Amino acid sequence: MSLDLSLVPDGGLHWLGASGEHAGIVLSSRIRLARNLAGYAFPPRAREGERLRVLHQVREAVGRVPSLRDAAFVRVDECSPQERLLLHERHLVSRELAGLDQGTTAPGAGAVFVAGDSGLMVNEEDHLRLQVFRSGFDVAGALRDAERMDRELGTEVPYAWHQEFGFLTACPTNTGTGMRASVLIHLPALVLTQEIGKVLQGLQHMGLTYRGLYGEGSDVLGNFFQISNQTTLGRGEDELADQLIRVVRRVIEREEEARRVLVRDAGYIIEDKLWRAYGTLRHARNLPADEAMNLLSGVRLAAGLHLLSGLSVYTLNKLLIFSQSAHLSHAAGRVLTEGEANLARAKYVRTVLATEAKPPG
Repeated sequence: MSLDLSLVPDGGLHWLGASGEHAGIVLSSRIRLARNLAGYAFPPRAREGERLRVLHQVREAVGRVPSLRDAAFVRVDECSPQERLLLHERHLVSRELAGLDQGTTAPGAGAVFVAGDSGLMVNEEDHLRLQVFRSGFDVAGALRDAERMDRELGTEVPYAWHQEFGFLTACPTNTGTGMRASVLIHLPALVLTQEIGKVLQGLQHMGLTYRGLYGEGSDVLGNFFQISNQTTLGRGEDELADQLIRVVRRVIEREEEARRVLVRDAGYIIEDKLWRAYGTLRHARNLPADEAMNLLSGVRLAAGLHLLSGLSVYTLNKLLIFSQSAHLSHAAGRVLTEGEANLARAKYVRTVLATEAKPPG
């Protein structure tokens, strides 16, 4: 198939809008709910025919779910590898549903529905993965929308539920609420002040965990961390979300304090480091992905410290996503080699910065 992103509302990137609280530090908040349909084997043990029946039942039900009205439907298992990677780069599908791990393919009858901030993955590790994104720091808003979609969908399809254990899932760690609440947060000052180790250790003591930009299995690049709850059993959704909100608010405060310390105690050194990052991006002709992530982190911090003007948080978010390999290939209309992608990435970043960034004075 040929993936037509014009059919996907906002291209599935509504969460990039930088409209939420603390949007300069927190890119997005997400609530994900794992659900399974009663009467079917869970995806890891389901046969192809059973997975297709699940998909058919869910697709019929989605048409009656107000939260998913007018949702775009994509059969992920019928997409090309580049199209699946592009969906993953936009956070619309997980690594597992995209079949990105070496030696794997997209799961049979795998699909995704996308409607604004909301989405529904089908036949990943669980039959259903409902997810809601909100721009900036808005875990509570994402939870409200996710619970509404869950109630609406739950009236149309029978969920696998146990009186004692709650929602039943393929992985025991998700059993209970089936909820994973997370925020995608940028913490460069805590890294530069070498306070990040204490912060991450504190998260683990609070029952939270951290991962890279794309969650489980991804490396931390560009000082972007995904912070989320670890446990789901024995605690309510509101309790889990409230704990994440409290802890992340404190992390934001520590990042803001670290930025003030950097400016006060190492102003010229930090300013030079950030201007070097900007200068490299502004003039580079060859830009590998990992290097781009780290340099864009510096430019994002420079904007946060008001060293750069005219560069909106939305543009910074867009640079992060559209400079990735599948997006560059999509823009070029063909699959790019790694070397070609490095050249295209450099050109794309140069063009955006030349158009929108305005150094003071």
